[in-house]
Amino acid sequence: MVHPRTDVARDLGGVCRPLGLIPNPVYEGLMRRVSLPSVVTGVLRYEDNPERPAGWLITVPLTPRQLLAGGPRVQGTIGRAVDRARDLGARTVGLGALTAPATGGGGVFRHREDIGVTNGNAFTAAMTFLGVQRLLAQCPPAARIAVVGASGSVGSCLTQLLAARTSNPLLLVARHEGRLRGLQARLGEGRAEITTDMARVRGADLVVLLTSAPDAVLRSEHLGLGATVLDDTQPRNTRPELLLERPDIRIVDGGLVSVPGVRRRGYLGLPTGIAFACLAETLLLGLAGHPGHFALGAPSVAQAEYLLHLAGRFSHLGFTLAAPHSFGEPVSLEPRARRPLRPLQGVPA
Repeated sequence: MVHPRTDVARDLGGVCRPLGLIPNPVYEGLMRRVSLPSVVTGVLRYEDNPERPAGWLITVPLTPRQLLAGGPRVQGTIGRAVDRARDLGARTVGLGALTAPATGGGGVFRHREDIGVTNGNAFTAAMTFLGVQRLLAQCPPAARIAVVGASGSVGSCLTQLLAARTSNPLLLVARHEGRLRGLQARLGEGRAEITTDMARVRGADLVVLLTSAPDAVLRSEHLGLGATVLDDTQPRNTRPELLLERPDIRIVDGGLVSVPGVRRRGYLGLPTGIAFACLAETLLLGLAGHPGHFALGAPSVAQAEYLLHLAGRFSHLGFTLAAPHSFGEPVSLEPRARRPLRPLQGVPA
């Protein structure tokens, strides 16, 4: 399940070129006033079984601002998209991007027994953790990691993985101090600091961005010299202009999975052979024949580890961490001369 991102015209133009000619304000006004039906905009097939559809892409006609506002009308629109998936013959529907937080991480569908629902956040947390490990190899030893949006569905699972599997100091950032304190308590005494102040992020070497917002929330003044950002948000909460303002920093796209064994017909805003981790989670559950719901609300570490197991089981189709990209373009992670970096040492597997 997907939806138009901040530039609605661009995304819908990717589905059907003439739709890209309609200005964004027209789309925003239409979607705000009229309940439009969800549309099947793509089909997925596996290389080893191309005759049979592996799944469908269903576009939900809601803007990021509508999804973040939530409410009965938004949840009703998403619910009808779930009905559409069921009628197509799907056994599991994955909630992509902001359709997950708009439905309480899929919790509003917990009562449904006619189709399984997953919010895609378990595999997203697992892939983000692997992405962090890759970037830590380019950071100084004992690099400080800031997780922005730490108390959210992906953030809480990722934070637990980082606390258990790295020795790096952690800074957990979110808007709700109470939720941060609860998460901090689960990690053990002294394992992480918490804050609601974005200015504290300047002290981090690696910033993992997991926020849900329609616009950029990470700005130049939030980043220290030579910082690396892993942006795992859709729609993006960073802008390309940030790299012009701060040529010393690096921004890497998060949550991208290499799936060379999956054929995709339909627009997703990604290169061929790459999928978002939330979509990959749905495919893995389908391949495994998982019955009923999977990740609703905040996923557990056990769920993330189970999906890594499935990724290994179906590795002939891919399901590995994608090569590094920045704003959709391939990038090198070679260390820069301006910032001498040493390899990470002493981090447990």
